Amino acid sequence: QVNLVESGGGTVQAGDSLRLSCAASGDMLSRYVMAWFREAPGKEQEFVGRISQTVGTTYYSDSVKGRFIISRENAKNMLYLQMDSLKPDDTAVYYCAAGRRLSTRSEGYDSWGQGTRVTVSS
Repeated sequence: QVNLVESGGGTVQAGDSLRLSCAASGDMLSRYVMAWFREAPGKEQEFVGRISQTVGTTYYSDSVKGRFIISRENAKNMLYLQMDSLKPDDTAVYYCAAGRRLSTRSEGYDSWGQGTRVTVSS
């Protein structure tokens, strides 16, 4: 099982950009489909996007499509989430997750980080 640690969260203003990182250890990141989820205060966990193991095919939720980009550097065991044109609605704790199958559901992922908080002020 891979261990995941997110970083890069913080407080920004609407319209700003932020890049989250997810460092993997304990296994090769290239073996896993990787995803980002988020949980806003008082709301259910939401799928943000995912990226396939080696080809790097991505898929995003409608709420972030065109603003967020997921990338990975398997040689460094790193996953990234570039967030542009941030909105107050993007305020949430962001989690990276690793799984074996392409999925938009949290049940499809076995390993999770501890989360990093992003706050977007208006």
